[in-house]
Amino acid sequence: MRVLMVQSLSTEGFGQEKVYPLGSAILVGLLERAGHEVAFLDLNVAPDPFGDLSRTLNDFHPETVGISLRNIDPLANKTSSLIPPFAAALQLIATRRPQARIIAGGTGFSLFPRRLLREFPQISYGIVGEAEVSLPALLASPDHPPSLPGLCHRQGTRVVVNRPARRPIREYYPAPTKLLTDPALYIQANRYVAPFGVETKRGCNIGCVYCPYPLLQGKKLRCRPVAHVVDDLELLHKEHGIGSFHFTDPVLNAPPGHLEAICTEILRRKLSIKWSGFFREDLLHEGNVGLFERAGCECFSFSPDGLYQGALDVLGKRLSVASVLQAARLASRTGVLSVYHFMVNVPGESDDTCLEGIGLLETIYELHAVRKNLGTVVLNNIRILPGTRLASLARAHGAINGDTDLLYPVYYNPKPFDTLRYRLETLQQTKNAFMWMGE
Repeated sequence: MRVLMVQSLSTEGFGQEKVYPLGSAILVGLLERAGHEVAFLDLNVAPDPFGDLSRTLNDFHPETVGISLRNIDPLANKTSSLIPPFAAALQLIATRRPQARIIAGGTGFSLFPRRLLREFPQISYGIVGEAEVSLPALLASPDHPPSLPGLCHRQGTRVVVNRPARRPIREYYPAPTKLLTDPALYIQANRYVAPFGVETKRGCNIGCVYCPYPLLQGKKLRCRPVAHVVDDLELLHKEHGIGSFHFTDPVLNAPPGHLEAICTEILRRKLSIKWSGFFREDLLHEGNVGLFERAGCECFSFSPDGLYQGALDVLGKRLSVASVLQAARLASRTGVLSVYHFMVNVPGESDDTCLEGIGLLETIYELHAVRKNLGTVVLNNIRILPGTRLASLARAHGAINGDTDLLYPVYYNPKPFDTLRYRLETLQQTKNAFMWMGE
């Protein structure tokens, strides 16, 4: 079968940071292994996204088109949506190849499977969550598919969504033996984050109130074998010249020992690479921070999210301010950049908590002042996503109601602290400006 895999637009504009489509790359390898003829198009790096899609459809004549919706909107306090370009791509595919089946998937799709199947009749099937097992099985019997994990389909006016797969990823995770597109298209576009991702595990067992990861990947940590992870890094580095990676795990340094073993193997193989990821603060300590730096860590990304203890508690972080500051002390003594992410105007905000938050930011900047190794502090309001505890909390507090459409950007930012982010950003940008001038 001829299968065209399409990565839908994941950013607002052509000049934005690009992310190499790791999920699509895995699926393409599996489909080719199953005997399908596969083509791939990433609209994010196509010079003329819809024109290129139209030409590919006309030239390749796919019988099936798999389209991945990675993001539903750009987040970062923005109110634009990525649903319109997704809808335009669906309509273009249906018009150019009316006989082709369209199968939708990806993280964004997995958040709204019923809504998107109801709203876009062009979609023949959807797959929620991991598609490595279900997509090849679906293509083996597309007219009469079995009851597959994560499969979404219509039964009359109903949309049926099967429970997603949660299998150990060592069973089906193929090595990235080839790249789907030129690495330079991603490397040249990015200034801040390494565009090439590598997974060391799936799943998250923390349960932050705003986060969909447990819904998408499950609560159990499913770790890849250490050798397999480093095999990927080595192949991408030696065969394709990629020297900087971002580990895509929700939390990179959990469970304890897994990242440490990966770093030990990187050093054993003498791989000269750089990497980054999101770290759990209370799992960073004197015994591993140096190992991470020696193995190539170029950025500690921290996402404590709460600027004071009450916020950490209400967000379900299971962290203390003391742990956040201890991680900051450890990171500030290294030669590695650190980036901190915080949520602003969380439930329970008050005048007193605003002052606590300012105090925490001041302390973080003071800790990093000696080595000037603070990349930045990112301040965001919380995007409310369906199925999360924050959505229930927001309804209880009257921030949203039953008519609120969460498919499009909705942030938790009630009065009277709806302008708090701007006050904190003033502090952050002023601190940044003076820090980089050496003052």
